Amino acid sequence: MISHIDTPLNMSDEVISDYREHGYVRLTSVIPPEELARFGSEITRLTLALNTQDKPMEERDTYDRAFLQIMNLWRESDIVKQFVFGKRLASIAAALMGVKRVRLYHDQSLYKEPSGGFTPAHADQYYWPMASDRTITVWIPLQPVPLEMGPLAFYRGSHNAVLGRDLPISDESEIQITAAMEAQGFAIDEQPYDLGDVSFHAGWTFHRAGPNTTNRPRSVMTMIYMDADMKLAEPMNHMQAADRERWCPGATVGAVIDTPLNPVIATAT
Repeated sequence: MISHIDTPLNMSDEVISDYREHGYVRLTSVIPPEELARFGSEITRLTLALNTQDKPMEERDTYDRAFLQIMNLWRESDIVKQFVFGKRLASIAAALMGVKRVRLYHDQSLYKEPSGGFTPAHADQYYWPMASDRTITVWIPLQPVPLEMGPLAFYRGSHNAVLGRDLPISDESEIQITAAMEAQGFAIDEQPYDLGDVSFHAGWTFHRAGPNTTNRPRSVMTMIYMDADMKLAEPMNHMQAADRERWCPGATVGAVIDTPLNPVIATAT
């Protein structure tokens, strides 16, 4: 039986237009709950098994209080690989960006523990040594995410803003970016997610998440896709230099990021 994650999902021109205008879009009922349960249990199992964070919450810094973060789970499990390489999500990402195909940058599990802290405002592409803005992050909750659990929140239209692009995720980015967004009139959009809802946001879209004030973990899987023809850029900061070595090993500045860690993802037909 073909999984829903490998079948097409029709999108209207309005959805694509909204994404390009606002820098993000939320879609409902993208993946059936029964499929999320199967993939989610494996993602959560690996996240906890591979986690090395052992400090009590009160001894961690802001970043480490925000979530447990495990990357490239697709290399650890065939079940997770099937999910990460799902054609439905890749097809949606390609359509939203206006490219023919997407290439995987990396996946990451974001596990916000009970009493986990807020995720400071930031833009993902600060970390990525890429030559264009044809990048997108797919955010897939593995359970419903009510407001008290810290759903991802976006500053509408902020992918066009420049102020704050030089800030890594931190207490300082939360203060400066929040102030900049308010000053420039970029309203924040924070809504709960039902099971099966998925969001897509551009690499330069500023976003944040509140704390998890419940007694249940908030388990989320994400994939970062880029244009299949994306070229490696000269790193602009030490975080991009580290990303180049870790996620694009062997790639050459000015050439397409075509490495064994960055496969092209097939699209649904």
